[in-house]
Amino acid sequence: MMTPMRYILLVLGAIISIHYILSFTHEDYGKATSISNIAGQWTGPKSNPPYKTPVPDEYHKPDLHMDMQDRKANASFMMLVRNSDFSGIMSSMKQIEDRFNKKFQYPYVFLNDEPFTQKFKDHIQALTNAKVEFGVIPSDHWHQPSWVDEDRASKSRDDMVRNNVIYGGSVPYRNMCRFNSGFFYRHELLQKYRYYWRVEPDIKLFCDVDYDPFLVMQDQNKVYGFTISLYEFQATVPTLWNSVKSFINANPDFVAPGNAMGFLSDDGGESYNLCHFWSNFEIGDLDFWRGEAYSKFFEYLDEQGGFYYERWGDAPVHSIGAALFAKKEQIHFFNDIGYRHEPFQHCPQGDVHGKGKCWCDPSQNFDYEWYSCLNRYDKIFS
Repeated sequence: MMTPMRYILLVLGAIISIHYILSFTHEDYGKATSISNIAGQWTGPKSNPPYKTPVPDEYHKPDLHMDMQDRKANASFMMLVRNSDFSGIMSSMKQIEDRFNKKFQYPYVFLNDEPFTQKFKDHIQALTNAKVEFGVIPSDHWHQPSWVDEDRASKSRDDMVRNNVIYGGSVPYRNMCRFNSGFFYRHELLQKYRYYWRVEPDIKLFCDVDYDPFLVMQDQNKVYGFTISLYEFQATVPTLWNSVKSFINANPDFVAPGNAMGFLSDDGGESYNLCHFWSNFEIGDLDFWRGEAYSKFFEYLDEQGGFYYERWGDAPVHSIGAALFAKKEQIHFFNDIGYRHEPFQHCPQGDVHGKGKCWCDPSQNFDYEWYSCLNRYDKIFS
């Protein structure tokens, strides 16, 4: 006669046997009952940073001329340069054309705080078959506002010079940072566009870009793209985060659910870890900057005077705005775009390097150096 214990063991053995048979013969059952899936129910789903998923093949057009492209985004390159930047921006533009834009033919918008010379215009237009427009920045969008206390601002600049803070004594640099933070997207020549790719003089573009990053931004609802991230100099932004917290406390509804606060702060927003996306390269959504949340955010920061009383840069301002007012998945690391702006560079690794025909040395890559913030970007998805 079978004892109760033997009966229980027999039933358990039968159940385990059926489980293994179903695991091998029914894939969906196997996935649903796997240890990793069950553990995920307890700890929450894991995800990879978006750039770990390659751009779909349908976006790649390696052998097609621009006349054969089926669609384009409403986008433009944006270059803020002076006449004296002539050689440097020619070099940058030539690389953009050779690596990407000969095929895709996106237009260019050049902006300056004074009129471009005819020589500058002629040589720039000779580099491309795409449309090129040249604009002058309105004075009130560029120069230090009259309400800024110049005695206070001047003292701050003198202190920074004594402390060897980079660009610490420069008013034009502060004008540029303020313009890039809150005015470039308002310029009349950019009003008709939805997306932009910022390009600066003397950059290096290491790889072929045989897909349209503007369409990736558009189709995947991205608002901000970067290639390098790093820490800001504390001496340039001593009160910036206090101003950010004051704005957030007054406008909590502007903060997006599922945002990237974890990139900016290690303690839930109490303090700023100084991480930011290096804005000399950025591909972005102009409508995001034009939106209510960022517009009011910039206006509030501008009222604090930190662009002149300190040396707030457009890189941390853009980064904080994108990280707080967009979902983290809407911020994209363009891992396949090899890029250098002195003294740092992003050089794609592994198969990505070969696929892009990149000419940078893979060992010279800033991604996970001690001063890089890419690991913090990765962690917000884990």
